[in-house]
Amino acid sequence: MKTLFTASLALLALGTAAHAQAQDAEGRAFPATLSAQAVLPADTQVAAPADAPAHLRQAGKFTTPDRRRADALGTVPGKDGVRPTGVLLPLGGQAVQGFSGIRRIDDGTFWTLSDNGFGSKANSSDAMLMLHHIAIDWDMGTVDRRETVFLSDPDRKAPFPIAMEGSDKRYLTGADFDVESIQPVADGFFVGEEFGPWLLEFDREGRLQSVHETRVGETKVVSPDNPVLQLPADPSKPMPAFNLKRSGGFEGLARSPDGAQLYALLEGPLYTDGKVETVADGRTGLRVIEFDTAKGDWTGRSWIYPLAQDGVAIGDFNMLDATTALVIERDNGAGRAAQGCTGEPKPDCFATPAKLKRIYKIEMSDANVGQPVRKVGYLDLMDVKDPDGKARQGTENGVYDMPFVTIENVDRVDDRHIVVANDNNFPYSAGRALDRADDNEFVLIEAGEFLNAR
Repeated sequence: MKTLFTASLALLALGTAAHAQAQDAEGRAFPATLSAQAVLPADTQVAAPADAPAHLRQAGKFTTPDRRRADALGTVPGKDGVRPTGVLLPLGGQAVQGFSGIRRIDDGTFWTLSDNGFGSKANSSDAMLMLHHIAIDWDMGTVDRRETVFLSDPDRKAPFPIAMEGSDKRYLTGADFDVESIQPVADGFFVGEEFGPWLLEFDREGRLQSVHETRVGETKVVSPDNPVLQLPADPSKPMPAFNLKRSGGFEGLARSPDGAQLYALLEGPLYTDGKVETVADGRTGLRVIEFDTAKGDWTGRSWIYPLAQDGVAIGDFNMLDATTALVIERDNGAGRAAQGCTGEPKPDCFATPAKLKRIYKIEMSDANVGQPVRKVGYLDLMDVKDPDGKARQGTENGVYDMPFVTIENVDRVDDRHIVVANDNNFPYSAGRALDRADDNEFVLIEAGEFLNAR
C-alpha cells in the first residue's frame, strides 16, 4: 500500500511538473480590457474597376458544390459546414472581406488586404485580389474604406499563366495567388502568399514587381497548390514532392523597425520524410524566415515558432521592436461552448466550439536563431474584460470574446493598445451567431502590461 501511495505521489509530481513546464513554455496570461469596437458589415462590396473584364464584375460564380457556373445572382447559399450563413452568391460586385493582415501607418490609419476569395484556387477565378486603406472611428464604431488598390501583373512577373492572362490590365485573382499578409513600404507593399508560397512585391498602384520563391536555408518550400507541381500521367510513377500542407504558407509577415528585414511566418509546419517539424518537447514548430529587403533574397536565417498544445495555426504577425513581436495563434474551433453540438454537426449548434484564440508576445533575436522563439506571454481573446459595455456586439456578462475560426489581424496602436480583427471568410464563417455570416469586428484592446512584459 505504501509503495502504491508513493508511486501515486511521484506520478502527481511528474504531472504537476509537466503542467508547470507547459505554462512556462507559453509564458503567462496577461489581462486584456476592451477599449472600443468598430464593425464592418459582412456583406460589404466594392465594384470592380471600370477597365476590368466583364468576368470580374460579379464574384462567386463557381462556388456551387460541383463548381458548375452559376450566373444568376443570389442563387448559391453560403454555408459554414451544414449551417447556412444567410448570404447568397454570386455577388453583384467584389466582396471586400475577409481581411487577413493589418498594419498601422504613421497617420493612425491602417492597410489591410482581402484574402484569395472563396477559399480555394478552384472557385476564386472571379475574385479580385485587393489591398485596402482604412480608417477606424472608434467613437462611432465605424470603418471607413478610404482606398482600394486592385492587384495586377501588367509586366508578366508571375512565373505561370494567370487567370486573366490574355486581358489588357491582367488583374490578379484568387486563382493566381492567396494573399494573406501585408507590409506597406515607402514605394509599395510586400505581401505574403500561400499557394507558392511566395513573397510578393507590389508598387503603390498594385502592380506586381517581383515574386520570390521560399527557401529555408537550402530547402525550397513548396505547397501542393504551387503551379510548378504536375501530377504524373502514369500512376506508377513517383508523385511530385511538396513539403508544406495546403493553406500553410505565409499567414504572417512582419518588418523590422529599420525596414532592412522582413520576417515571413508560415501558417503550417514543414514536412521532412512525411513528418512535421517539432521542437524538443514535441510541440509542432512553424518557421519564421528572414528576408533581406536590400538584396531581395532570403538570408538563410530562421527561427521556429512552437504552437501551444491546442494550437493549429497562426493568424498574423507584426514586430514591436527589433526583437519582440505579436503573433495570433488559434485552434480550428468556432462558436461558444454553450452552443456546442453533441454528436453529429447540426444546423442549430457549433460542431467544434472555439477554445484557443490568443495573442502571443514573442522574442526572437541573434541569440536564438535556428531555435524556438521565446513566448513571453499571451492575451486570451476568449476572455477580454468589458466592464463598461464598450462592445457593440459580442459581450456577455462583462466579457467580450472572439469565437471566430480565423482571427488574422493584429498590430500595436500605441504603448498601451493593440488592434485585433477577425477574418470572416466571407460568406462561409459564422462563429458569432449560428445562422449569420460574421461581420468584421475590429477591437481596440488595452494591454499595457502585456506590451511592456519582458
